[in-house]
Amino acid sequence: MLSNLKKYHIILASKSPRRQELLRGMGVDFEILTKETPENYPADLPLDEVPKYLSLQKSLAFKDNELPVDYLLITSDTVVICEGEILGKPKDKEDAVRMLELLSGKTHHVVTGVTVRSAEKTEEIDYYIEHCKPFDKAGAYGIQEWIGYVGISGLEGSFYNVMGLPTRKLYQCLKVF
Repeated sequence: MLSNLKKYHIILASKSPRRQELLRGMGVDFEILTKETPENYPADLPLDEVPKYLSLQKSLAFKDNELPVDYLLITSDTVVICEGEILGKPKDKEDAVRMLELLSGKTHHVVTGVTVRSAEKTEEIDYYIEHCKPFDKAGAYGIQEWIGYVGISGLEGSFYNVMGLPTRKLYQCLKVF
């Protein structure tokens, strides 16, 4: 799978261990190379457009002459939006407490923007079956594996329920047991 990418040297421009894990989980070989970029955005930019804007800025930090033609660059940015406020990384413990209290019991939105230079179409099902061996999974897929990374566009309810154990409900039950 993704044999079309063999002609590319893939760069993930992110220090995030989660993004690195997710890209590895997709079966992509890559190198990590980052540049410091400010996380500023225009004040009048709609909040749900901010991650796309920041991801593009991260990509543009790599000038065309810095990336050979056989390189594929992936940049990304994620924001949490709650009650009209973008929640970035907490500055300290107090800021983390403030954010978690703001989010507690409320619907919020998580938006991720991704910028890719030079992407091509691929065939996915054969790769998934060959590499992930989903024969022990209901529906023949595991949301926590490659197919979940590339094929699931949304979810209502508990991710961990889909993964196999409704951890939140179990936790609530165990608290009162």
